[in-house]
This record gives sequence, C-alpha cells and structure tokens, in this order.
Amino acid sequence: MLTDEEQQWLTLAAVSGLTDGRIQQLLKQVSLADAVDLAVNHGEQLRQRLKARKPIQFQPFRVEQSLAWLAQSPSHSIITYSSQYYPTLLKQISDPPSVLFVKGDPTCLLKPTIAVVGSRNASHAGQQITAQICQQLAFSGLQICSGMALGIDAVAHKTALQHQHTTVAVLGTGIDCIYPKRHQSLYWDIINQGCVISEFWPNTQAFAGNFPKRNRIISGMSLGCVVMEAQQKSGSLITARTALEQNREVFAVPGNVLSGNSQGCHQLIKQGAMLIESAQDIIEQIATICAAHLEGLPLRHNIDQSSNTITQQLPFAQVLDSVNYETTPIDVIVEHSEQPIAQVMEQLLELELQGWVVAVPGGYVRQKRS
Repeated sequence: MLTDEEQQWLTLAAVSGLTDGRIQQLLKQVSLADAVDLAVNHGEQLRQRLKARKPIQFQPFRVEQSLAWLAQSPSHSIITYSSQYYPTLLKQISDPPSVLFVKGDPTCLLKPTIAVVGSRNASHAGQQITAQICQQLAFSGLQICSGMALGIDAVAHKTALQHQHTTVAVLGTGIDCIYPKRHQSLYWDIINQGCVISEFWPNTQAFAGNFPKRNRIISGMSLGCVVMEAQQKSGSLITARTALEQNREVFAVPGNVLSGNSQGCHQLIKQGAMLIESAQDIIEQIATICAAHLEGLPLRHNIDQSSNTITQQLPFAQVLDSVNYETTPIDVIVEHSEQPIAQVMEQLLELELQGWVVAVPGGYVRQKRS
C-alpha cells in the first residue's frame, strides 16, 4: 500500500514527456502536490514552462498497471523518491528515478554498495579476479551491485550469493522480464537473497537504449564503480563515465596489453581511475572518502579472514610462479621453472587439486595470488 506522497510520485512517473531530470527541475520551483496538478491537468502549460519539446500527458493506465503488479506478491515493492528504502546516494544524482520497482528485500537498497561491471565475454582470468575481489568486498561488508548481464556481471552476483551475501541487480527491462533468458535461475537466486530492481514499467521488453539509462542507477546507488575487462567501446565504460559525472570513485583492473579485452580499463587508468589489484585497494580508498557510510565495518579483519592465501606457504613455488593469470602454455612453464616436464606435470596436478591453478585449453591459468 502506497502512502499519499508515494502515490504522487508514481503519478509523476506516469506522465509522458516529463523526464526524471525535469521532475527534479520542477520540484525546485513548486511543491510535489502542485507538480502533480500541473502535470496531470495543465500539461501544455507545463511543457511551455519547462521548454520541453515533447507533449506532457498523464497516462493513468501506468498507475493502474503498477498497482496491479504491486498487489500480485508480497515480494513486490514500489519504492518512490520519498520512500524510506530509496537509496540515499541515488538521490544525489541529477536525474534520480522517481520510481523503482523491486522484487526481493528492499532493505538491501540501504546497504553500502559497490558496483562491479565488465565484459560480457570475460576471459577465464577476468572471471577469477572478479570472483576474488567480490568475495573480499562481500566479506568486508560491502554489497555487490551489477546489471545481471553475461560475463563479469554474472560472476559478481554469483560470488556474493555463494558466500551468503546480498546482491542487487539493476535491470534494463521491466522488473518481470528476465534478460538474458539464460539467467532465469540467477534472477530468482538474487530475489531470494537480495533484490532485483528496475525503473521501467512492468512488462517493458529489452531495448538497447534502456541499458545505458539503467547504468546511472548502478553507479548512482554505489560508493564506487569497479571496472573489469572493459573494451574501448562498451557499456562498462558508459557506467564508468556516469560514475565520474556523479562524483563516484572509479576503480579499474588492468589486464594484458596485448589483448583488447582491457583497453577500456587502461584508458580509464590513464584518465585518472584508480588502478586496483585487490579489494583492499578499493576498501582503503572508499574508507578514506566515505567513512560515514562504512562506520563499524571490520574491513581489514574480514579481508584477512577471507583470503586463505595470506598465511600459506607457497607449494611448488618455482612451478606456481611460472603460471600467469592468463593462459600459460606447458612449454613456457617448463622453461621458466627449469624443471623436467614429468616433474612439472606432477606438480601442476597437485596445484590444480589445491585450487592454485586450473587447466584450460592451451595450458594453465593461475587462480590465487600468493
């Protein structure tokens, strides 16, 4: 059940031609009630007042559609700009969504959050470092937010879920439209252990122009944005640019300079994004500038607990040091370790069983840092 004020916000959202940015502009001039009256009853007058090009017209079926969706399940919530669960940081951007449709636990929207985005065609190494960083971030008390896309997004969400931590997925479709289709299971897992949110009306299908728009929510509700394996022209860079415009911290993980997968990350680093190698880099920077949001979180203690490599003595150090975080051929490992191939193969098998390396087409990839 919505309050009167929440109903007013929903009504404003249902006015075509009135963007979120224009709503904020209008509310600097008149009260919420007056804004609703202008939008619903005096659309042409309001269009001229705001110098808007498109007609401003109230669409009551949108309100009816939303309220019907809300009544379908106790797991459904409509969070408006005035709701108690509306993300605090999201209110600071220039065009905060007037309404968020939520499936799952809306209290997750109030937790300190880090955005993690990256390539849909992530390499094995990219997936491994994403999982490692997200695990450490989750153990530190920071919630992972992403867009439920293929690749890095999916790894970020799944890592949080695997370690019993909440995660938030921001959709570029309506709240009930699962995109991509193969993420049906992930979608419901996130709802059961976090929440899925969308600013788009229920039943809105996938449309390319909606995904850049949703990226401002991913970055806007987060303390910072971590970019993994972004190419030069990618949605991840759009999110990063949006984060910078919103005065959020941007963190980039470097990659192989011979691969095009990380050119976008390298570009961000050149432009001033913070180069990171571990979650501790992120946490220390975030804690420095946003201490109020992280008050009481045992950050470093949890990071140390979550990393079981810190106190371990490296097994088969020569062979392990010869395996890179990208595919390393067997002959390179043998040459670098200066050991007989039979001994190298035996030690690689043991390292694989211990989780230090993984066999991939063309050789081996290291999974953990020393």
